[in-house]
Amino acid sequence: MSGSVRRSWWDPVLSTVGLELAALAVCGVMVLVGWPFGWLPDTEVVGFVTFVFTTGPAAELYREAAPTRRLAAVVALLAIVTAWLLVVAIADWAFPALVDRGVGALVAYLVAAPIGVAVFSWFLTEANTG
Repeated sequence: MSGSVRRSWWDPVLSTVGLELAALAVCGVMVLVGWPFGWLPDTEVVGFVTFVFTTGPAAELYREAAPTRRLAAVVALLAIVTAWLLVVAIADWAFPALVDRGVGALVAYLVAAPIGVAVFSWFLTEANTG
């Protein structure tokens, strides 16, 4: 990271959350446009749009990372899977009527993506400073 601006580990997390909000806004516009024609996006469409929007900060971190990035990516993926499973279980338990619509999975992704980026970013910061 010679010559690059040193950032804190939470900057990519804030970027991810901001991009998630932007993706949800785009999906809201899709709903407003499609509603008069009888089309509403499924949770899979909303999840895919959100995924496409939020990959930027993690990809930039991965590109700039030191050789420890593979281990950091594995740890981040484990954090994403763990958070996703926990949030899906809690959401499906709390709102059983929404299980078939996949709302729990979408909410879980919206929570798990920033957690994964936070773990990835923190791990890389610790590996580069220690």
